[in-house]
Amino acid sequence: MSNKDFKQWFIENFQTFEKSLNGEKTESFHEIRKDALSKFSSLNIPTVKDEEWKYTNISPVIKHNFNIVPPKTDVAPEIIGKFLFDKLEHHLLVFVNGEFRKDLSRLNELPKDMEVGSLAVAIKNNHPALLKHFGKYAEDSNNLFTALNSAFTKDGAFILVPKGKIVEDPIHIIFLNIAGEEKFITQPRNLFIAEANSQVTIIEHYGSDKDGIYFNNSVTEIFVGENAVVDHIKLQEESLKSFHIGRMEVDQERNSAFSSHLISTGAEFSRNEFTTRFNGQGGESMLNGLFMIKDEQFFDAHTMIDHAMPNCNSHEHYKGILQDKARGVFNGKVMVRPDAQKTNAFQENNSILLSDDAVMNSKPQLEIFADDVKCSHGATVGKLDEEAKFYLKSRGIGEESATAMLIHAFASDVIKTIKIEPLREYLEEIITKRFNQ
Repeated sequence: MSNKDFKQWFIENFQTFEKSLNGEKTESFHEIRKDALSKFSSLNIPTVKDEEWKYTNISPVIKHNFNIVPPKTDVAPEIIGKFLFDKLEHHLLVFVNGEFRKDLSRLNELPKDMEVGSLAVAIKNNHPALLKHFGKYAEDSNNLFTALNSAFTKDGAFILVPKGKIVEDPIHIIFLNIAGEEKFITQPRNLFIAEANSQVTIIEHYGSDKDGIYFNNSVTEIFVGENAVVDHIKLQEESLKSFHIGRMEVDQERNSAFSSHLISTGAEFSRNEFTTRFNGQGGESMLNGLFMIKDEQFFDAHTMIDHAMPNCNSHEHYKGILQDKARGVFNGKVMVRPDAQKTNAFQENNSILLSDDAVMNSKPQLEIFADDVKCSHGATVGKLDEEAKFYLKSRGIGEESATAMLIHAFASDVIKTIKIEPLREYLEEIITKRFNQ
């Protein structure tokens, strides 16, 4: 399929999408969709000639015709159980093939006036917080896939934490895609709002229990109010035949704290774009990531930390483990604007290649336009430390066990920053299964 055909497919099928809304077209919001479709039609599909896509060939994605409306499917609770990591103590939202499933979800007691649920309901009710924040951070004028998501927005997770409220239990959102013979696209649109002095932990979890072909095009917008604390974890456990393009945009107000942890075993093709912007002084941001890819998987992490205000701190550390013919990309940018004095920013990317055929492209960037700052960045790409492996083997530890121990140690810098103990154990089990074969 050509670039033109890929775009034309979605434009021609927009009416099919409109019919799937079953008459629940809130006119004010539907105008947002139609405006986004117009932007989508005017934008070019990115190619390797574009600097931001230099190492990322989008052709594996655009060669498919994806059905606009995903098939409905029954899901046994046991399948959902595969993606849970505690004794059902946390709040749970479940989406299957892009549709909210209240019957599979569970909400414990929530603080007064807090809202957790389906974005489709917020759209239907013309929720004032939705109209205030939607599309304000993930702007779609210059991003083809964000414009596509906005045009076909139907559902996703909507979370509103009121001023001063602290949510003790994590909110776990599972996006489960089950593909059979039919290739389809899901486009989750998530909006998380943490008002002043609030605190919440959100887990955004993408998974599949079958190796079917589908395209997950997700957009998440997060507002972190003054003195608010948001801890966000994104997990990717998807079909090795699937495609995933995800964008997360974060607005940080004065003295807010935001942390992001991306743990990914990838898809056939996956690209994650993360941006956080300081819009007030005294903010703190942490972006951590760990990706583990094999066979011919492709993974791309594009991050941007925008120090638009003074006296803010950021810390970023991404790690990759690549096997077989896997290919990885890390492109991390830290922007320090002219007025952002007293900025403290750290950025690092480390990757381990477990095969001579694996390829990693790393491009850490600092753009500094202020003079009273403390900034550093770095990147390493290489094989496991042979001296460390020799030391372990000299103590009677076998080749595979020694390799697994070193990989666990390498990954622990990212895993240990996650505060939820059952989730850390869940991730440790994934690593053990992956490398202790």
